[in-house]
Amino acid sequence: MSRVQLALNVDDLEASITFYSKLFGTEPIKVEPGYADYAIAEPALKLVLLENPGHGGSINHLGVEVGSSEAVHGEIARLTGEGLFTEEEIDTTCCFATRDKMWVTAPDAERWEVYTVLAGSDTACATSTPGFELTSPDGVPCCGTAAETPAPGGDAPAVCCTRAPR
Repeated sequence: MSRVQLALNVDDLEASITFYSKLFGTEPIKVEPGYADYAIAEPALKLVLLENPGHGGSINHLGVEVGSSEAVHGEIARLTGEGLFTEEEIDTTCCFATRDKMWVTAPDAERWEVYTVLAGSDTACATSTPGFELTSPDGVPCCGTAAETPAPGGDAPAVCCTRAPR
């Protein structure tokens, strides 16, 4: 199984969850602080919402979810053979899951990932992911579980592992 992934920056996660749940007639399969993940059957779409205030309405990144690590490695070999530079991230934790993935960059700087989910995680991100910043939108360094990463002056967690605007 494979499906296209669309990761969007949103200003208000709760409002966006309400909207997209109505639009696609389904609820997210995972909701974490600053993050929601949909597995939409029709049309086949992996929709990810990343709360990134001030950048709502923009694409965070694009991707293709595939069914296995072998498929990720097959895409690395195929795209390298086509002369494209790939950035590999094998057994990495990001977006509340452990994944095998790779990245390529299109001529207009759109970042595409090809990935498979190996396991769920309570951690937003464990390693630096190319093109992502390990800080909240307020500039607070973060990487770890939401409980380990409070936002400035409050109980709410900071948003980690968000696509750095370009």
